[in-house]
Amino acid sequence: MTEQQLYSILNSGRLSKVKIDSLVRELEKHPGLTLPLMSKVFEEDKIDEFNASWVFDHLLRKRLVYLLPYFEEFTLGLAEMKSESCIRPMAHICQMVTEAYFKKKDKTFIENIKLNQLERIMTACFDWLIGQHKIAAKVFSMTSLYYLGMQFDWVHPELKLVLEETIAKGTSGYKNRAAKTLDKLVALGY
Repeated sequence: MTEQQLYSILNSGRLSKVKIDSLVRELEKHPGLTLPLMSKVFEEDKIDEFNASWVFDHLLRKRLVYLLPYFEEFTLGLAEMKSESCIRPMAHICQMVTEAYFKKKDKTFIENIKLNQLERIMTACFDWLIGQHKIAAKVFSMTSLYYLGMQFDWVHPELKLVLEETIAKGTSGYKNRAAKTLDKLVALGY
């Protein structure tokens, strides 16, 4: 698959789940297309399209390591995200990265991710958690922030405060994840 073929598919209208799965299988064979795909995510965010972000999320569910060579660009782009349809998959990717780094203690991620990059994820996740965003982005963000608090000691008290202030107004999904996160924070002594 070439970059041009990738763009042609992404620009062909809304992609079905079957088409996304097929494209991901092809992209797994071409890790060099990860950067053009990610660039397309940031382009589509500006025009409220989302094919690339959905494909990007599904590719990284299978090959999260494909993100590492472009992690600087990824983290720099997070602050600029505006489209809810693109933020959700990017928030999910942040959760997968923080889980690989902190929960699984994956050596490849620990050795290749810099603290300033984790700080950018942290900033984006706090923005998504406290901003006017949909539930999925908030849920992924609170999980990422829980793990980031393992590195940055001020995050857990702030996260706890935000969750305590917002849990009563949240949807049932938000309340469920917030309660579980608060339980984990209490177990850590917060």
